[in-house]
Amino acid sequence: MPLPKEETVSVVQLEVPNEKAKEKLLELDIDLAHRMHEHNGKLEVDAVVTPSEIEALKKHGITVKDTLITEQQWNTRVAERESKVQLQNTLEAVEDSVKVLRANHYTNQSDTFLYVEAKTSAGDSSSTALTATWNENGEEKTATLNRFVDYGEYIYHYFEVPISAVPKSVKIESNLGGSATSTVTEWLGADKPGKPNKHYVTNFVDHYMAPAELYERAEQLAKEFPNLVEIIEMPNQTNGYRRVAQATIGSTTNTTVVVSSKAWGHEGGNNISVELKKPNSPNSSLEVLVKGNQIVVNLATDEDGNVNSTARQVVAELNKQASNLITATTYRGNAGEGVVSAASVQLTDNLNAPEEVSREPMTVKAIRIGKHRDGSKPGVLGYAQEHAREWVTPLVTIETAERLLRNYAHDPDTKKLVNNLDIFLVPTMNPDGANFSFYDYNMQRKNMTNHCPPTQSDPGNRNNWGVDLNRNHSIGSAFDGFIGASTTNCTSGTYAGPAENSEPESKNLVWLADTFENIKFAMNIHSYGGYFMWSPGAYDPNRTTLPRPSAGEEAFYWAASDLILNDIQDHRGTVILPNRTGPIPDVLYSAAGNSADYLWYEKGIYAWNFEVGADLWDKEAQRWRAVGFQPSYEEGHEEAMEFSNGLIGLMQVAYNHAKDKKRPTSKAVPGKGTFSAPVEVAFETSEAATIYYTLDGSRPTFESKKLQLAGTREEAETLTINKTTTINWFAVDAAGNIEKNYNPLGKGKNYNSAKITIK
Repeated sequence: MPLPKEETVSVVQLEVPNEKAKEKLLELDIDLAHRMHEHNGKLEVDAVVTPSEIEALKKHGITVKDTLITEQQWNTRVAERESKVQLQNTLEAVEDSVKVLRANHYTNQSDTFLYVEAKTSAGDSSSTALTATWNENGEEKTATLNRFVDYGEYIYHYFEVPISAVPKSVKIESNLGGSATSTVTEWLGADKPGKPNKHYVTNFVDHYMAPAELYERAEQLAKEFPNLVEIIEMPNQTNGYRRVAQATIGSTTNTTVVVSSKAWGHEGGNNISVELKKPNSPNSSLEVLVKGNQIVVNLATDEDGNVNSTARQVVAELNKQASNLITATTYRGNAGEGVVSAASVQLTDNLNAPEEVSREPMTVKAIRIGKHRDGSKPGVLGYAQEHAREWVTPLVTIETAERLLRNYAHDPDTKKLVNNLDIFLVPTMNPDGANFSFYDYNMQRKNMTNHCPPTQSDPGNRNNWGVDLNRNHSIGSAFDGFIGASTTNCTSGTYAGPAENSEPESKNLVWLADTFENIKFAMNIHSYGGYFMWSPGAYDPNRTTLPRPSAGEEAFYWAASDLILNDIQDHRGTVILPNRTGPIPDVLYSAAGNSADYLWYEKGIYAWNFEVGADLWDKEAQRWRAVGFQPSYEEGHEEAMEFSNGLIGLMQVAYNHAKDKKRPTSKAVPGKGTFSAPVEVAFETSEAATIYYTLDGSRPTFESKKLQLAGTREEAETLTINKTTTINWFAVDAAGNIEKNYNPLGKGKNYNSAKITIK
């Protein structure tokens, strides 16, 4: 056997779940770095590993949390270091400027916290440190801020600490001399006017529900409320909760035969048996006999009566003589030169759901709620369980549907929403995967369609097949070079599929958005972690994101989020943290090919992502506790209640948007005038609105430049005017109202104008 090819090595951060796994890590003689750190109850260990070592570690529950550096990257690090040194020297030569992005206090279920984000102009240097000071009950408190960098881009510095009293202000100072002070304001805490309707009814879910239950519940609602509900059946049926029947015959890789039925397991594959039989005579020939569903392989023997049939030979003969029933392969591409042993197996699809759970392709259904379901009203879409293991998320949609329908008759606010909106709720986008998660493998993330080649289609990989539906869409996809999904590893948890939009489940979402063009708002409901996010959702290897929303669009996302997150908090005080609110790359990671990006960029739909299941604060232990994908139902119920609040909050946003007929106003600061030096011109608007502007004296249109953000997590940019310039502009709010009734497509001149004269 030739020497194996030399493997590349990487420095990775391993997550070690327990002491037993730690012992196994040491036993395997892995090349460990010197860093071990306990975080969230798990040990993080840096190590130098090869791909085969990573696979060996996975068998013991030790997984790669992060890749720190690969061999290919090492060659660029010396040059990077030199440029960093030059940058640091430049930054340290002058006093930096500090900007406080947000300074908030909030009270969660069990404690009060101070949270601050600040940004320094020298943030690209890791040696730049920011320190906060504030007064708490007459005592000066201080804290060092953490520097947050994602994929090489400096985002901001931040800190979060429990406090005994809310300070009036906080001061941020840099070790380079910059400083800034900000008033501390309340995050999501303002009481709303009026009292909730005491007759408003909630708590309509009482257990986790599998797909058949969800659809049955939907049909019951349609039957009970025929004037308000219809069921939308989507055109692309899933592959079904089904598998071919299989068996792995053998104990070592080069002597093993993998057999798979041609028929689905429930359609006859589970009835097939295969026996590798040793004859009682020498010099026997390899022979395959098929009788009904029984396949008998009489193995070849030598002159001494010993079996001499190899796995490769058995595979070839099975495929020749029993191809009407099965296909056979060696184990994961092995040459199969080892001699097989006698054995007898019964093929099985390994599916454990009871018989009443259908194995057939499923029709994905949406609950459509509204007094006027003719496309004349603004549409709101809430869809859940793209990822199968997220059991809480369907409950959010069912609870919301029940609330809308059962409060309609007596609650004016509910009636207002149902009468003026067209609401689409999809309890589960991934019913096949959900069934697999409930009955077979609870950590199933993907659908059940196996796109793996024969070398990866043995039963040992059955829990890793499928496509991540939230990586299968066509905008910002891994196929276009964006980060956060795999196009080559069919067993990866974020496998994007064989092509963009390859899966029927993904096609169904596209169909919904294409068919019902009145949909203007959407919520993709996931778990867990307590995030509230929007586009862009992906970036490329240079950390260049998909186009950011304009400053006005971003302001609308934030304003709408404030309303929705307040509604979530109303249930039991759960606060979606400031550092978990915002565009996806700013608070989480890149998710190539996610569905919300498709809705925003392709269809112009304001699309958010819930991650239900915020961490719970353990006051006694002074730490956050994660809730998981499948928390105890008691906790899952509470998550469903609070995020149903939030989903209805989105509907309120849509209603307000539809009723908004007020035109925005805007002004330039400073306005027209004569100045002796260059000036920075900012724009103030009466509400969240996009500014279209020109600097060459021409008439502004929708093709003109939009005012963008000044930077990540920052407010709108300012325009640097260093020579005499006439700025022409107009504002448009999210509802499409245009300032001064200006028509950008016409010839009118009722836009704003300011001449900045520089002498």
